[in-house]
Amino acid sequence: MFDRQTGTFTEQLNASATFRSASVVILLLALDFLWNRSPAGIPDADRARLDAMLRSSQDSAANHYWSTYGGPAIADRMITRLGLVDTAPPPAGYEGYWGYTAISARDTVKIYRHILETAPGDVRDFIMQRLRQSTRCASDSFDQHFGIAAAFNRPWAVKQGWSAFSAKGTCGPGSGTSTRTQAGSAAPATGAAGVDLSRPALHTTGTVGTGDRSIVAVLTLHPDGTSYGKAYTDLGRLTRSLKVPGGTAPTGTWYGSGGRMSRSATTRRSETTC
Repeated sequence: MFDRQTGTFTEQLNASATFRSASVVILLLALDFLWNRSPAGIPDADRARLDAMLRSSQDSAANHYWSTYGGPAIADRMITRLGLVDTAPPPAGYEGYWGYTAISARDTVKIYRHILETAPGDVRDFIMQRLRQSTRCASDSFDQHFGIAAAFNRPWAVKQGWSAFSAKGTCGPGSGTSTRTQAGSAAPATGAAGVDLSRPALHTTGTVGTGDRSIVAVLTLHPDGTSYGKAYTDLGRLTRSLKVPGGTAPTGTWYGSGGRMSRSATTRRSETTC
């Protein structure tokens, strides 16, 4: 948890530990595409893809940018451009799997700080506006308003990540597919530097508070077989327990995909980084 007002971290735990990014890597895909482009001049097709990718975590849009602009080379470019120290491309043999990009909580904070403090204003506004408009149901019919989106009142902006849950999404009128194709059952056990590529992963990242005061990055792994609902609930409890300047919690009783949960609940922080 990084407080942009004071320039200090209010919470850190295993901040350099690496996890597979799942859809959090979409931030890098968008930044790479917009690096030398103004959002005002991009084709309508790209505007639609970026909108769906940033707001609804659309896999097909992410696939397009990954395959069209160099795959692992995107990660390499952004590592150099942003000075990322823990991020790495997917392991050999899985270069097409953008969700296997390795990332850490501290690098995630760097990415958001670049968007908010260094990127051209039109790029910052384009990305953050869409993260603030995150849809409740992702394109694969998974409820993506967990973690930050459930723990704090607006204003917030989020880019979430999830992979390796066996159930199908049930959010919205349609039924989803197993989450996610980027982390399917054929995944190796580990990737570069021992990154776990098989256990269920659920990540909540973004900003909280007026003026995007706090940057929050909570990356979690869960035991094999953990349901999406349980991971959703556990991550919610953890996120609500953190010190996030500028964040205010909704009143009333908390509910999550895994059932009812109270605001006073706490969670063990093993297999977690923030």
